[in-house]
Amino acid sequence: MTAIQTKSVFSVSERGYYGQFGGAYIPEMLYPNVEELRQNYLTITASAEFQAAYEDLLRDYVGRPTPLYLAQRLSEKYNTTIYLKREDLCHTGAHKVNNTVGQILLAKRLNKHKIVAETGAGQHGVATATVCALMGMECIIYMGEIDIKRQAPNVARMKMLGAEVRPAMSGSKTLKDATNEAMRHWINHPTNTHYIIGSVVGPHPYPDMVARFQSVISEEIKKQLLAKTGTELPDYVIACVGGGSNAAGAFYHFLDDLSVKLIAAEAGGHGVLSGLSAATTFLGKPGVLHGSRSILMQTEDGQVVEPHSISAGLDYPGIGPLHAHLWDAGRAEFYAITDDEALVSAMELSKLEGIIPALETAHALSVLPYLKAAPNETIVINLSGRGDKDLETYMKHL
Repeated sequence: MTAIQTKSVFSVSERGYYGQFGGAYIPEMLYPNVEELRQNYLTITASAEFQAAYEDLLRDYVGRPTPLYLAQRLSEKYNTTIYLKREDLCHTGAHKVNNTVGQILLAKRLNKHKIVAETGAGQHGVATATVCALMGMECIIYMGEIDIKRQAPNVARMKMLGAEVRPAMSGSKTLKDATNEAMRHWINHPTNTHYIIGSVVGPHPYPDMVARFQSVISEEIKKQLLAKTGTELPDYVIACVGGGSNAAGAFYHFLDDLSVKLIAAEAGGHGVLSGLSAATTFLGKPGVLHGSRSILMQTEDGQVVEPHSISAGLDYPGIGPLHAHLWDAGRAEFYAITDDEALVSAMELSKLEGIIPALETAHALSVLPYLKAAPNETIVINLSGRGDKDLETYMKHL
């Protein structure tokens, strides 16, 4: 298990680009922080000391490897073979902790003593607050005012873990605005604070760094699938995409295996053409947001369009530059999944397999009716988080 991987044709360039997407579009005041990170992250994370600490925590604290579960009843319904990568069984309830463990270890080696982060659904906030408690670091989490209300259990967890949760009151009061506030905080506290970005977004090297920490997901999938089926390559890998960290981790080790179809599920909201959507690849165009060039939803004059999703973790107007490149290159196929479709899939998995998924994950499950996979094909779905945090929303639709 390692944070450093072999070079892929889809790897980031030395300048921080995936094709035409990526880079570091940052204010001058942030340049020293970002440059310090860029110059040191590969050397630090490749060191034997870092690797030992990272692997120990992933095994003994996070609970890795997570199981690759054959979902028999779900497979029977769709007449194919479906495996679920159980990231919902990680400590804190989602894949986010893979990244926060790596970044907190990196922050310590860069002599940073305070942590700031953003969160949407709250899973990254909980994972950040968790590792800050573990390492005895001060933690400030920015979260949209609307998300604070709809993700109250995760807010309580963050506070119980010792984090300060600050509401983002501007714009749509969701993930985009929380990210804005976290970046402003970092600008004002540049010397002693590390910003733990929760997805494969932001200025280089964040998209690459977060993808490397999350790549443990696909590393395990290959080993587990080989043991179960005799081949390490599935026919499909499916993951939901907001910013896209769980998808980046699930896709990472399959990027160059062109026989593996990579499927990304975006939040279609009330429908792509409804005006209430977060389907970036269907509605967006190239632009700069939160420090990198990617695909984002914007008006003709470049103003960001407010996204909508029933899922707080997918309620984001852009995607990470790696995913923009995979979309642009035709390497990944994107589906827009509506709120209603996600709710149906969440109920379906709960009743067929006894697993209540996060609303984000439910979007990935909703791709199944569209795929029409053959009986002899194998699908791996990254079950990125568990649904405890979304029970209030689910209860309204029971």
